[in-house]
Amino acid sequence: MTSKITIDELASFCKRKGFVYPSGELYGSLAGFWDFGPLGVELKNNIKKSWWKYHVHKREDMVGIDGAIITNPKVWEASGHVSNFVDIAVVCKKCKNKTKIDKHELGKVKCEKCGGEFESKGEFNPMFVTHVGPIQEDAIKAYLRPETAQLIFANFKSVQEVSRLKLPFGIAQIGKAFRNEISPREFIFRCREFEQMEIEYFISQGMKCPYIDEIGNISMTIYSEEMQKSEKKPKEMKLRDAWKQGIIKTDWHAYWLATELQWFILLGASEDKFRARQHTKEEKSHYASDTWDLEYEFPMGWRELQGFANRGDFDLRQHEKHSKKSMEINDPESGKVVPHVVCEPSLGVERAFLVFMLEAYEHDKKRDNIVLHLSPRLAPYKAAVFPLISKGEVLEMSREIYRDLLEDFAVLFDKSGSIGRRYARNDEMGTPYCITVDEDSLKDKSATIRERDTTKQIRVKVSELRDILRKLIRDEIDFEEAGKIV
Repeated sequence: MTSKITIDELASFCKRKGFVYPSGELYGSLAGFWDFGPLGVELKNNIKKSWWKYHVHKREDMVGIDGAIITNPKVWEASGHVSNFVDIAVVCKKCKNKTKIDKHELGKVKCEKCGGEFESKGEFNPMFVTHVGPIQEDAIKAYLRPETAQLIFANFKSVQEVSRLKLPFGIAQIGKAFRNEISPREFIFRCREFEQMEIEYFISQGMKCPYIDEIGNISMTIYSEEMQKSEKKPKEMKLRDAWKQGIIKTDWHAYWLATELQWFILLGASEDKFRARQHTKEEKSHYASDTWDLEYEFPMGWRELQGFANRGDFDLRQHEKHSKKSMEINDPESGKVVPHVVCEPSLGVERAFLVFMLEAYEHDKKRDNIVLHLSPRLAPYKAAVFPLISKGEVLEMSREIYRDLLEDFAVLFDKSGSIGRRYARNDEMGTPYCITVDEDSLKDKSATIRERDTTKQIRVKVSELRDILRKLIRDEIDFEEAGKIV
């Protein structure tokens, strides 16, 4: 279904259609910052709503928070971000490309643009510094948060107590994060301002995953540390088998990798574009006993989409140590314990946005226009209403249908141009269903629904439109069964 497209071509399409613009472009923009336009903000919000419903509302073991962007700087001192959150700034000796690398990559990696050697320009901390207080000499040095995780840890005891959560349980958060990247690039893949959808999942040490049987036969391409170091090819495996064979160390990691893969697939992504890659010993964070990335095959190659770190009790112990306050909870099953974070599914909203756009994008040669095959759950607008006659009773009836549908859905009203042009416009916007009202509608009180992906059409009663659209969006009914084929 999808057409091959470069990341630059996608950026151009997103700007042209009103999905994403360079921020402040009127004044030349600023690298690493992006504004989401009328279509982009709807898609982005739908991604976040879907993620929240899947991970929080549909689970008994999950609650959420919304932490502050600027918080007490001691949070970042305790977490290690002030002293340990360090990258190496490098410049290519050949093409002068500026970028950053991890410490363990120094002297090992080459420039991705020309293959030249990098020259180190020293260490830097990518946290944005700000000051709290209007009088400079009295102001407190603070930071824009570089991740959403730490506010979950800092609020852990309060959240657990008020929610009466029992282990195992998770705390979720969606919010902005900021990193002063030396070289933002590849459209919205690597930004200075971005948004995260993140879970910290807590257990008592050694607790088994009670949900492991739920992942059944879900399989994925596995790329373990051993495979990477021995230069073996990644291998397709059932995630449960990878855990049983000790490739994936914990049943929790297998479960969460499967759970997150399923979320993408449920929203229209292709299984064969994903793989699970284990961090090598050299790249693993100091707090993690094991880390896996859910990677996606972007146009620029395999890249990290979502991280899954086993953080142990590092964070809660650090905050306990620095705050001098206990992070211990009294769990009915485990007794008094400082829980471990066995898995931390951490996903960037912008990277998920890219995945769904890349999966949806197709240049349809027969129609000679772009078709965005977005899941109806994610599509910016669920339907568009077209009057075939832009005046009189047909126009009035169309307006009534439009106003009625707005009670439940984001809907467009379009009366300009030929019907073919209106279809093409909405194909490019990803609108899954277009509703046309004609002279016959005045007589039989029916309208025609056209499906974006197949261009098939059905005739349905106007009184049933809201219910039918709801069922189609939720995938509760097949399109051809929803009405009379035209």
